[in-house]
Amino acid sequence: MGDEVFFDPGEVIISKTDLKGRITYANRSFCNIAGYELKELMGEPHNLIRHEDMPRAVFKLLWDTLDAGNEVFAYVKNATKSGGFYWVFAHVTPTFGADGGVIGYHSSRRCPNRDLITSTIEPLYRQLVAIEQKPANRKEGLEASSEHLSSVVSTHARTYAEFIFKLTHAAA
Repeated sequence: MGDEVFFDPGEVIISKTDLKGRITYANRSFCNIAGYELKELMGEPHNLIRHEDMPRAVFKLLWDTLDAGNEVFAYVKNATKSGGFYWVFAHVTPTFGADGGVIGYHSSRRCPNRDLITSTIEPLYRQLVAIEQKPANRKEGLEASSEHLSSVVSTHARTYAEFIFKLTHAAA
């Protein structure tokens, strides 16, 4: 796989999408780090930057949380246009319209704690991907991986958000 791209700890990567996950806004940091021109990103599915090492169970949890109208925090490994990758600590929220309905999503991503990525997140994600790939049926793999993620979370916290914040604060 390509080289890891690092970014300044004070930098914030911002993007917005419509309800189908198509990019409607990306800040300069997003473009620079991912290696895309803004015009290449607009209207494209946000999963354009999804890295193959990311477990589907984490994205299922993310979308289930957003579909319930709640915000989510997660560690995400993204792909760059040139074949590299970068890690982020993402905060994703639904965007609500005047009528109170969800009209899209907003994501702000910061530089994650490198030690936490290496010690905890990467091993967990490798485990989840291995579980997802074991069954011949992708749906069964996703279900098994989601169950494993839920089990890991429940041994450390009551919710995924609490689990993420416990990890983050313990590593700080």
